[in-house]
Formats: sequence, structure tokens, C-alpha cells
Amino acid sequence: MRIYLDTSVLGGCFDEEFEEWSVPLMEAVRSGRYKAVISEVTEMELRYAPDSVKGLVQAIPSKQMEVHVLSEEAKELAAAYIKEKVVPRKSMADTQHIAVASIARVDLLVSWNFKHIVNYDRIRLYNAVNLKLGYPLLEIRSPRDLIS
Repeated sequence: MRIYLDTSVLGGCFDEEFEEWSVPLMEAVRSGRYKAVISEVTEMELRYAPDSVKGLVQAIPSKQMEVHVLSEEAKELAAAYIKEKVVPRKSMADTQHIAVASIARVDLLVSWNFKHIVNYDRIRLYNAVNLKLGYPLLEIRSPRDLIS
């Protein structure tokens, strides 16, 4: 299964509230149970992260990871989410994660961002835009849903 990891999942490995699920998820990726998909958006966000968080990505075997570019197509899809008022403009990075994951046709996107990503109403709106523009539905969950 190919799962898109947003940056919050990586940071969750070092957060008391989320480590119970983020750590086993990252172990499952390293062991080959899941294939991690990240993007240039993730890499940009990681520039400001502690070395311990950056090290999580470096510890993923290359055969267990895909890195996708933030293409013009993804930028346009992200802008469509904003235009359709799925989230406010200040949440552009969140929409870029969703767009890259949608275009990459991942099986699942995992995040701890309950305000702008793992949110029932927003998921429906993201998917409405995807369908309108010819993209597949995107399954979005928290790591807790995968590990529990």
C-alpha cells in the first residue's frame, strides 16, 4: 500500500500525543509493510524541522519511498481547492499535499492535521473538487486509523 505521509506524521514520532501511532507507522514503512510517498512540499517543510525528524525520512530504505515533485498540475489542483473554498489561502501547503497525493494516486494520505486535512467535511470537499476535475477520490486518515 502506498501512503502519502504529511510532515505532521513525522513530527508525531516525537510528540507525546501522537507517538503511540506515528512510531509504529514509521516502523511499518521501514519494514516494507507500506511504501512511503512524500513530496517536495514535505521536503520544504522538513528544512525547518529538528534533525531527529529529518532522520526519520533518511532512515526509510529508498525502495520503500517515492518522492514526488510539486508539478504545475499539482499547483493548479491546489489552487482549485482554495478557489472552491475547501480551506483558506493560508493553508496552501495543506492543499499542495492533497494535490500531490491525488495526482500520485496514492492509496491513502495520513496526517495529524485535523483542522485542514483529516476532517470529514473537508475530505468531502477535496474529493468533490477531485471528481469535478477528473482526479480520483483520495482516502485520508490519521495514523491511528492504520495502527489501531
